[in-house]
Amino acid sequence: MTQPLTLPAVPSSTPAPDSPAAWTTRTITFPSPPQATAPVPTDRPGDFSYSNLSGRPSGSIVRALGTVVPGVRSIIDDIAPFASWWEQRNREAVGSGRPLWIVLGDSLSQGIGATSPDRGWVGRLADDPPALLRGMEVVNLSFNGARAIDVLERQLDVCDDLRRHHDVARVTMLIGNNDLMKPSWCRELPATLHRLLDAIPQGTVVGRQPGMQRTARLFNRMVEVAAARRGLHVADFRIPHLRDFAGRLGRDFFHPNDRGYAEMAAAARLTV
Repeated sequence: MTQPLTLPAVPSSTPAPDSPAAWTTRTITFPSPPQATAPVPTDRPGDFSYSNLSGRPSGSIVRALGTVVPGVRSIIDDIAPFASWWEQRNREAVGSGRPLWIVLGDSLSQGIGATSPDRGWVGRLADDPPALLRGMEVVNLSFNGARAIDVLERQLDVCDDLRRHHDVARVTMLIGNNDLMKPSWCRELPATLHRLLDAIPQGTVVGRQPGMQRTARLFNRMVEVAAARRGLHVADFRIPHLRDFAGRLGRDFFHPNDRGYAEMAAAARLTV
């Protein structure tokens, strides 16, 4: 069964960019989230309510680019349907009675930039799990635009509640990209990250930052120290082929495309 979704819009090849004729409607079809089956359901699927939207508007720069760059507009239009897809899959997972894999993070864990949500790194591992994830259902708490403070103050509360009432077998966290986008957020990141790394469950798999700027290096060092102190696991996304994004970027030239996410999944598979 598939879920057809009609999204506006992609540019045609001939009219001027500011002409109404320059835009056509595109219909994309996402695969339906697999129906989770389990011998002992713990909740009805509709009992779990969580929004995979931030509740915040896109940033001013992103909105401005979206008015002139078709690829950026296309990505913005994908945010809500990707979130809706994960919300449905989350409800099925929580009601399945199976052990849960909880994902904390931002748009990278939503799969934004891929052709469909299941082609992101989380979707790929959920549908073709490594040994440690077999038999688990994924609950993806990530949302587009999330920063470390969002994981600490919103996603982690839901994660902790799920851990109290369900068998949570694995937690992964990939966060920090958005924190590096503004100087003020960079300055806030170390204190927030320190609190976050103290709050996430022992054994959580934490993704490194692939950037080489000073704040990214500090981020990775803090993760390494916390991993040694608290028994966390580090997913190393800094291998060379993930630093070269040629041919691996989506329509906005920022998020990964299907190929980029496939390589992220391959890297995560070694640790998750």
